[in-house]
Formats: sequence, C-alpha cells, structure tokens
Amino acid sequence: MFSPCAYFPERMWRFVYLYADEVSGEELDGLLEIGFRKFGNYFFRPHCETCWGCIPLRILVSEFRLTKSQRRVARICSDIEVRFADLEYRDEIFEIYREHSLSRFGRESDRDEFLASFYARSCPGIQSEYYLDGRLIAAGFIDRSKESLSSVYFVFNTAYERYRLGTYSVIKEVEHAASLGLSYYYLGYYIEKNHSMAYKGHFHPHETMDWPTLQWRREGEGAL
Repeated sequence: MFSPCAYFPERMWRFVYLYADEVSGEELDGLLEIGFRKFGNYFFRPHCETCWGCIPLRILVSEFRLTKSQRRVARICSDIEVRFADLEYRDEIFEIYREHSLSRFGRESDRDEFLASFYARSCPGIQSEYYLDGRLIAAGFIDRSKESLSSVYFVFNTAYERYRLGTYSVIKEVEHAASLGLSYYYLGYYIEKNHSMAYKGHFHPHETMDWPTLQWRREGEGAL
C-alpha cells in the first residue's frame, strides 16, 4: 500500500515489513546488510517503485575521524557524561521522548506505543544515556549485531538544543562501537535533499548502499 512520503510530500512511499522475535546478532547483521531498519518487532525497508532516495548509511568505525565542526561539538559537550547500559525502561526517559516528540513534531506520545517501539526485545539492544550536572537530558536506543551498532532513535530535552546532542550522540556511539571492536555504526537512511536527514552524510568515512544491487560503496572523505 502506498502513502504520502514523510520526506517528499509530493511523492508516495511504501515499505516491506518483517515481523520477527528473537533475532540473533548474526541474523541482524544480515538484515542490516540489505537495508532493513526496525522499531520494536517490525523490521522494514523502503520499496518505492521510482525513488531510491532513502539510502542506508553506515560509518566505518575503525577509521572514523571528526571534522572541525564535530570537534567543536565535542568540546561544547565535554561536561556531558555518557553511559551505555542494557535496555531498561524508566519514566524519565519516556518524559524526554514525550517532550521531544511534542516540541519537534507536534505529536502526542503514548506510553504503550513507546514501550513497543523501543523496549520490545526483538534483537540484542542497548541504550545510551546523556547526563549534565547529574540530570538525564537525552537517550538513544541502539541495536547490537555481531559486527555493528545500529542507531534506532535518539531523543533529547529540547531545552538543551544548543549542545547539538544529535551530532554528539553519533560521536559517542561510534566511539562505543570502537571500544567493542565492532566494524560498523549504522545511522539509518541518508536523504541528501532533506535537511533533517542530510546531516548523516557529514560523518566520515562512511559507506552507502546501492538499492538495485544491494552493494555497499565507500563515500565522502577518504573514499577510494
């Protein structure tokens, strides 16, 4: 079924869905390799007939280097403590999600839907937590495969927007992937002509997937 595209309203989009429980790390690698993402137990990827605009992107962890702008963000956020932990629901995390969704997208949030999207244990996962002066100000939800981390979603208290926490979360989560000896950090779909998604192309070096062939190719700084 087609529906209006969230990124290009003049276009229509559709997805292939897969419902799965207890996906292993190895199985998750296979799904990520062919462009799948997930919320809860539902894995999905675009299946649009005339558009290949949602491009899977992954950062090459061992080679990752900060740009000048990203180093500036790291300095601004130097007082923020980052913790990684097993998935564990807390009301304070939902409150950040609720405020973020309302402030950024004008969308009310349902607690049960939140739990189903981010705490259904369909595959190995962890969460990242960001603290300033002892207060939780942001959280990320991350899938863990055998070879990679995959960012599912990231939310922050919008009162701290000046810290550019979205960028900082990528920096710290790539660093965490490196500490675990992993090869890739999947950043979701890169959409060059959409401002809210184009930032993903600023992390180097990275690879993007070609939908017709399902082959990954190196892009950007450091490309061969």
